Amino acid sequence: MKNIVVLDDWEQNFQKQATSQTDWATVKAHADVTVHRDTLRGAKLVAALQGADAVVLMRDRTPFKADLIAQLANLKYVVFTGTRNTQIDFEALAARGIPVGCTAFGPSKENTCEITWGLILGAVKQLESNFALMREGAWRDANGTEPMSILSGQRLGVIGLGEIGGRVAKVGLAFGMDVVCWSPNMTPERAAAKGVTSVTLDELLTTSKVVSLHIVPSPAIKHFMNTERLAMMRSDSVLINTSRASLVDMDALQVTLDKASGCGFAGIDVYNEEPVPANHPLRKLPSALLTPHVGFVCEPVFKNFDNGVAECLAAWVQGAPLVRATTG
Repeated sequence: MKNIVVLDDWEQNFQKQATSQTDWATVKAHADVTVHRDTLRGAKLVAALQGADAVVLMRDRTPFKADLIAQLANLKYVVFTGTRNTQIDFEALAARGIPVGCTAFGPSKENTCEITWGLILGAVKQLESNFALMREGAWRDANGTEPMSILSGQRLGVIGLGEIGGRVAKVGLAFGMDVVCWSPNMTPERAAAKGVTSVTLDELLTTSKVVSLHIVPSPAIKHFMNTERLAMMRSDSVLINTSRASLVDMDALQVTLDKASGCGFAGIDVYNEEPVPANHPLRKLPSALLTPHVGFVCEPVFKNFDNGVAECLAAWVQGAPLVRATTG
């Protein structure tokens, strides 16, 4: 029997969304499958993977680099969920002749747009504090309740107007917002095609009630939202990041929110370290609304993940031609 190890099943949902169990039955007839739900690092990770013939990675939750690969003598196959993984050392795997498979993705962009708007509405409408009041048996805050803002007539600044940014902008227009955008290669024509206005980055940051990040990260724009840019934002503004953690200097964001200077509130779904440590100070800030990286976590996406992993593994355990092979 082959040995297959699955990492980072945080949702405890692995295999449950598969629409057909035929491939999974084939896999289990040829292999023992061990599923890890907790994040493993260091010696615990190596120990969990010792003896593994195949490893299944849930997106890019665990870095799979050359130093780790070198310690896995039995490794013969790797599968990851989704269509891209920036945490795999494909060259190190190729050097050992270890093939890699992937799965289809699904409507993650649509779900990320919905999560983005969930955070925007949660922040602007003070939903977390209002939920808490009701659970505690109160009706209004004992220290006074500040009337909430409305989005209609306010400015939404979208940084990056691609697939997700375009969807976010469209919802903003439906709310009656003045939607503006910026990206390194934005043109007035591209913006107009989405029904929004192209402005300078400085204008977007200084005038927007809500700033939502949707640009593609790169080494050149790491910590795009740094101390200086956070300080440029309105004191009543909301920063939303459902894109990539590297776009925001999280230490600078924490200081900015603590001092209540510049950016006034943040809605975050992505983090430098995931899971976020239980004692992380960002968890305690009343001016931060946090979700545990659920932008892609939706039923149709996980169906594709489960079906795709099963399809890849079923071919591999039978020695059939591999499916959905990728080189990165």
